[in-house]
Amino acid sequence: MRIEKIIEKLNKIYNFRLRREDPFRLLITTVLSQRTKDEVTEQAASRLFKVAKRPEDFLRLKEKDLAKLIYPVGFYRQKAKNIRKLCRLLVGKGLPKDRESMMELPGVGSKTASIVLAYGFGIPTIAVDTHVNRISQRLGLVEEGSKPEETQKVLERMVPRRMQVLVNHLFVSFGKDVCKPLRPQCFRCPIKEYCRYYHRSGQKGISTVES
Repeated sequence: MRIEKIIEKLNKIYNFRLRREDPFRLLITTVLSQRTKDEVTEQAASRLFKVAKRPEDFLRLKEKDLAKLIYPVGFYRQKAKNIRKLCRLLVGKGLPKDRESMMELPGVGSKTASIVLAYGFGIPTIAVDTHVNRISQRLGLVEEGSKPEETQKVLERMVPRRMQVLVNHLFVSFGKDVCKPLRPQCFRCPIKEYCRYYHRSGQKGISTVES
């Protein structure tokens, strides 16, 4: 299948191997990452987990102190509030292992839930962010203009379960490196033979699909 060839070629370049992460730490870090640059997220998570590691620890922090620890992530005050709320729900229960239940936690959307399921629990699923959505459209895997939720449903039907945990990491790496939002570098693309955008654009390498 075309999608399997795409994943195999990208994985030869980026060589992703699943290493399970602590689900709770991954959840908090992913909540912090929403609308925030990677380096800012990493610094905030590092500060935060030096003083709190379990839901009970987070609840001992006042909301204003939690907000100071995670500043300057985007919407840091709202995230501090959501983190305390979700920690209160998790005390003594642990994280749920299905997307619908996880999305009931404050501040947790489909992408965050999918990341935790895939990289925290090793459950086959595909987290769709702007990179995954953009590249899926350019390749012609989904219709142009598809919303992330629509793209996720199509990809999870299309991609073999054994490969699903690879997709987010590979497409994000590829999206930052080659298939950029503006002026994708088609001339060095390893999967251009499978790409609808490449064949339509006449190898111009100028995007019509925004992130």
